[in-house]
Amino acid sequence: MTHSRTQDLNVCGVTAAIAVIHGKWKTALLWALESGPQRPGELRRRLPKLTEKVLTQALREMEADGLVHREVHDVLPLKTVYSLTDFGRELSEALAPLSDWGHRRLGKLAESQPVS
Repeated sequence: MTHSRTQDLNVCGVTAAIAVIHGKWKTALLWALESGPQRPGELRRRLPKLTEKVLTQALREMEADGLVHREVHDVLPLKTVYSLTDFGRELSEALAPLSDWGHRRLGKLAESQPVS
């Protein structure tokens, strides 16, 4: 998703919000960072199917959108730590009811599955 699209002022609020969480991994990264600052390796261990390339791209986009703060410690080897900004935490809190709804939906789907 291009950064200019996320800044389009002629869209509804839901579209503007979805623009910054669009993609397979961004909501999972928000969830992972809710527990506190983490290094990229820690994030990859928590989300094992996430490739390093996609992780880097998603974190850069989230940083550009003001959701994630990147801090590089001047030690050898370089130590990079990512954390949620206040804006990112606010988005995460706003998504909590949607997450609850999604879990209820999954429960209903599970109830409707035939028992084999």
